Amino acid sequence: MHQHTTMPEEDAWAALLRARDGGAVPDGALGDLFAPVLATPIAEDGCIVIGRLAQTLDGRIACANGHSQWIGGPGDILHTHRLRALCNVVMVGARTVHHDDPRLTTREATGPNPVRVVLDPARRLPDTHRVFTDGVAPTLLITATDGPDRHGQAEVLRAGEGEIDLPALLRALAARGLRRIFVEGGGRTVSAFLAAGCLDRLHVTLAPVILGSGIPAFTLPEAVRMDQGLRFRWAVHPIGEDLLLDIPLGRRRPGSCEGDAR
Repeated sequence: MHQHTTMPEEDAWAALLRARDGGAVPDGALGDLFAPVLATPIAEDGCIVIGRLAQTLDGRIACANGHSQWIGGPGDILHTHRLRALCNVVMVGARTVHHDDPRLTTREATGPNPVRVVLDPARRLPDTHRVFTDGVAPTLLITATDGPDRHGQAEVLRAGEGEIDLPALLRALAARGLRRIFVEGGGRTVSAFLAAGCLDRLHVTLAPVILGSGIPAFTLPEAVRMDQGLRFRWAVHPIGEDLLLDIPLGRRRPGSCEGDAR
């Protein structure tokens, strides 16, 4: 009788990095979790888009003052860096850059740094943040207003008028060969992609923490009936002391957003 053997995690991760460039996805827990991320895009824009949030048990992603480091434990941080390594793009909103000044690199996981994309519709961020100055990975600043074509070391790309046109942005990234998009945060940015029907998948880490106040994970138009919510199936993966919820969305959006033309 054939006996299935579990591949050591280090070997499974090395196989996933090869799968990033066309190799076979390995069997086992890591392969099951990341295979959908590496799947061939089926959306018309040619992208596969993965949203990501870490939240407390009561649905908060930060304290009211914006402090969020760290809601998840070491397993959550490793998972985030692995997603960065498997994707072509890591994307965050201006608020995340303002509050956290992140580097958006793969420091905790073996693998390449993705292109860093910062959404700043009104172009309010100073060019002194690390993503605009450190030079460790290419950076794009996405805006919806006029201005110079450089922001520190970042290239500026305009996508929209007044607010960023997310479907147009995905098409522009795909045209550059950037088709595997990791929307890392924050909550408003992930919510905007969800409301626009631009998420293929959602990874939510649930941490064993209760805050009782703070910034909610999702900010969407008000629902007035339960059937306006978005009901889904999920797979649950333990990552250290946290739980990772892997949610296939397939570009669906909540019913409360159906009349929201974007």
